[in-house]
Amino acid sequence: MPSALITGASRGLGAAIAQEIESTHHILLGGRDAAALHPLVDHLPDAEPWVADLTDFDAVTAAAESIDELSVLVHNAGRATIGRVDSTPLSEWKTMFDLNLFAAVHLTQQLLPALRKAGGHVVFINSGALRVNEQWSAYAASKFALKAFADGLRVEEPGLRVTSIFPGRIDTDMQRSIVACEGQEYDPDRFLKPATVARAVGHAIRTPEDAHPTDVILRPFNK
Repeated sequence: MPSALITGASRGLGAAIAQEIESTHHILLGGRDAAALHPLVDHLPDAEPWVADLTDFDAVTAAAESIDELSVLVHNAGRATIGRVDSTPLSEWKTMFDLNLFAAVHLTQQLLPALRKAGGHVVFINSGALRVNEQWSAYAASKFALKAFADGLRVEEPGLRVTSIFPGRIDTDMQRSIVACEGQEYDPDRFLKPATVARAVGHAIRTPEDAHPTDVILRPFNK
C-alpha cells in the first residue's frame, strides 16, 4: 500500500482526509498529541500515529528519518487568528507564519527524498483568504506565502505532483473560534463540511497520473 502523511490529523479536516483515503493508503496521522490521535488510529484499519510538534524543527527532522518512501504528503495543520493590522502583535504574525509556512517548508525539505523515491504527491491545504478581508491580513499573508512555496516546489520538482486546495470557510472547531471573535452567531450551514473538502483532496490524489491537478478552489454554496 502506498503511504500518506497527513498533518493536523487528530480532528476536523485532517481526520476527514484520513478517512477519505484510508482504503487506498497506509496513513501516518500527524499530530503533536499522541493521545488525541489514538481514537482515529483505533478507527482506521491501516493507520499509525506520527507524533511531532511541527514548529520543533529538530523533532520533525528526527521523526522524518523513519519515512523511507512517501506517496502523499498533505499539509493540513494550520493556525488562524484574526485582528486588525494596528492591533495584531508581531508575535502572532510570527506564530502563524511558523506553522502555516515554515513548518510546511521544513517538513517538505525533510521528506523530499522519500517523495522523490515514490514519485509522490504533495497537497497543500491553503485558504480562500487569498481574497483579503478586514482583520485577515496576517493569516492571509501566511497563506499567500504558502501558495508561492507550492508554486515554486511544482516548478523545481517536476517528478512530483503538487496541488494547492483553496477552500472557503469550513465547519471546524477553529472556525467556531473565529466566528466567536467576529462576534457572530455560529451557523454550520454557512460553511463547507470537512468531508466535502476531504473528498476534493481525495479526488486530486486519485487523479490519473497523466494529469496534474494544480489548484482546486471550493466555496460554500449557500442556496
